[in-house]
Amino acid sequence: MSAVIKDRLWTRSYIFVCLAGFLMSFSFFILVPTLPLYLAETFSIGKSMVGIVLSCYVIAVLSVRPLAGFVADTFPRKSVYIISYALFVATFLGYFAVTRTLALFILLRVVHGFSFGMLTTTSNTLVIDVMPSSRRGEGLGYYGVTNNLAMAFGPMTGLFVISSGNYTLLFLTSLVTGLLGLCFAASVRVAKRPTAPLSEFKLSADRFFLKEGIRACISFFLLAIPYGMTTSYIAIYAAESGITRHTGLFFTVMAAGLIASRLNSGKRVDKGFITQTVRTGIVIAFFGSLGEATLSAVAEWSNVAGYIAYFLTAFLFGFGFGTLFPAYNTLFINLAPNSRRATANATYLTGWDVGIGVGMLLGGYIAEYDYALCYTVGAGLILLSLLFFVRQVTPHFESHRLR
Repeated sequence: MSAVIKDRLWTRSYIFVCLAGFLMSFSFFILVPTLPLYLAETFSIGKSMVGIVLSCYVIAVLSVRPLAGFVADTFPRKSVYIISYALFVATFLGYFAVTRTLALFILLRVVHGFSFGMLTTTSNTLVIDVMPSSRRGEGLGYYGVTNNLAMAFGPMTGLFVISSGNYTLLFLTSLVTGLLGLCFAASVRVAKRPTAPLSEFKLSADRFFLKEGIRACISFFLLAIPYGMTTSYIAIYAAESGITRHTGLFFTVMAAGLIASRLNSGKRVDKGFITQTVRTGIVIAFFGSLGEATLSAVAEWSNVAGYIAYFLTAFLFGFGFGTLFPAYNTLFINLAPNSRRATANATYLTGWDVGIGVGMLLGGYIAEYDYALCYTVGAGLILLSLLFFVRQVTPHFESHRLR
């Protein structure tokens, strides 16, 4: 029996896109757990206001997503990629100047959100362009690992840097990391694709949003809300529950779960188990969210048990989402023709961004009363997402998929 020869995945361009993606995500995740602390210390604002300020970034990302998909499908994709990356990196310079006025800080975050929205939409599409379609699930899985590695080391690095109260060094680290990523991005080679003259393009809603993906977008949105709550407030929640040491390792353990699951889930997707993989991931994420909801009670009963529950929860939460990410991304791509690949990605990411923003905002308000209640609501939303996916998304996908 002759051996099956797989299409080559690890090309020079694929590797460079992965490296650029890792460095972009690293520069972003450095700020995720540290900005709430920076805002509270620098501007003396409460939890709910912190949530509002943080959500402005996500709202900006959300606002530009539909436009990003249209632009990346219309113009040379690498050019859009490089310009977006350069603007994303340049915005880090603003953090050195905006230290006195909250309004200016919010404006800076909005600009940064616009550039991040353009960049991530284009990057997620570009990586598909440089990989063989026969290994798309696997390729997306490995590309996601780069993001997970950034999640593992970014927050931990950020918390370590500000342990001495040096926020200037924090922003400098993000800037230098982003510049290095831009160098890798500029080295990516992408085959030219035919584009029609602008005069032939007709503007319509489906040029900016994949209507075939609306049901999947709703389910993905529901999953993103508890994810946004976790990445924004878990460190503060842990500290208030008596878990005061090594709280930053939550993201490292969570990333370990994300990585461990992605190494296999992408291959399952390439074998055709797309919806099955999504369902499995949602169930595992639900149990992780339940662990978050009961964390304060467990820690009150036993501090040691609290630490065990804290890190076990992190792994389960990460493993669940790592399982469903490649499958969900592939699901959206398979609902769209190749000419609207970026629009499909924009729709996929829009659902996620809206959910993250709602999670930050809603989590901040609920946390004013009780963090445990915040994560109980999160667990309920994951369960609701599972029900909606089984009853609505799966049958719609099977009847509308293009590949």
